[in-house]
Amino acid sequence: MNKKVLPLILAALVTLPGLWLRLGGVHLPPPLAALFSGLAILGASFLLLWACDVAQMDIPQTLALAVVALIAVLPEYAVDMYFTWQAGKHPGSDYAQYAIANMTGANRLLIGVAWTSIAAIHWFKTGRRVFLNQDQRTEVLFLGLATAYAFFIPIKGSLAWYDGLIFFAIYAWYIRLAGQRPCEECELEGPAEIIGALPRVRRRWATAGLFLFAAGVILANAELFSENLVATGKVYGINEFLLVQWLAPIASEAPEFIVAIMFVLRGQAAVAMGSLLSSKLNQWTLLVGMIPGVYGLASGGFAVPLPLGPYQLHELFLTAAQSLLGVALLASLSLGPAAAILLFCLFTGQLISPYLWEGLHLPDLPWGHGTDGLHQLFSAGYVALFVCVAWLKRRDVWELRKGTKVEQRIV
Repeated sequence: MNKKVLPLILAALVTLPGLWLRLGGVHLPPPLAALFSGLAILGASFLLLWACDVAQMDIPQTLALAVVALIAVLPEYAVDMYFTWQAGKHPGSDYAQYAIANMTGANRLLIGVAWTSIAAIHWFKTGRRVFLNQDQRTEVLFLGLATAYAFFIPIKGSLAWYDGLIFFAIYAWYIRLAGQRPCEECELEGPAEIIGALPRVRRRWATAGLFLFAAGVILANAELFSENLVATGKVYGINEFLLVQWLAPIASEAPEFIVAIMFVLRGQAAVAMGSLLSSKLNQWTLLVGMIPGVYGLASGGFAVPLPLGPYQLHELFLTAAQSLLGVALLASLSLGPAAAILLFCLFTGQLISPYLWEGLHLPDLPWGHGTDGLHQLFSAGYVALFVCVAWLKRRDVWELRKGTKVEQRIV
């Protein structure tokens, strides 16, 4: 047997126990169920990586990364849409809070952990910053546009159907530009090389089959994985809201994170960051945009927007503020260790500071109590840092407008 085919077979085999649990209706203890479904998602992640490699032979790399990013975040979509649907079916329940918690947690994890991890791995591996390609300015620009509009949600106090349409329009514009990029020659390795050597028609069918199978595995195991992780965590007395905001997104973000790590380990840091940029962009547009639509369908009408309390609005503002700083730092199309440490420290600070505050029995802040007050403080910090970074990189920020132009990359 060709050694390059073996990883493909192993990745496919790893997905079978999870599919067996889901399709066979088998019930196992939560730790085992989480393990099997998690391994299935892991196997599907590798299939996505190879499919993305081969897809670059037939479609622009940027579009290929957008497609793989969209499929890779399907677990996140499945979990969040489940919470949103239940919120529409059960007005007044906690499901609306869970939907916002899951979405904001996933978005903040991408910048605070995934981006910084790629920069750190690349720095330790090469001693250099991560440099993006010039045409990846498009992703940074459209992430900035989506972030700018996202601030209107907490300001006006609602997430309505027309917000969803605007987010969809931003993403559609981005995909239209990404689809106009020229195809590039790419060096294939391992299973991707075997698939890429097939005749064009068979190669395209094989690539489409890998994408569809991986997407099916992720969809089939996403809810199972998240629910059993939550069930396992509850044994240890972990707060339910905390699990929904952080543990479930960690599980659902695993595919895209693994894909990005594999890219950077292979010396393709720009591709790795491009995949995470695409993931962040489609979550910050499509995922947020789908919430009011799904809620409207479940509740039987679009006149009433998803109910958001002050805490959820502050969470949205904090997520938008973090995204704003991320855009400013990437305006120069590079991410170095200092910027990565800044993003990671701010993320870690907003995550653990409420528990340290409560553990030390410190009094509430004047503008808010507990976690809410501290998150407002971090939001202000993100915005203040954005102003400083944007001023220092004002030329780079201005150059982002070129992201709407399709240019031939010079190799």
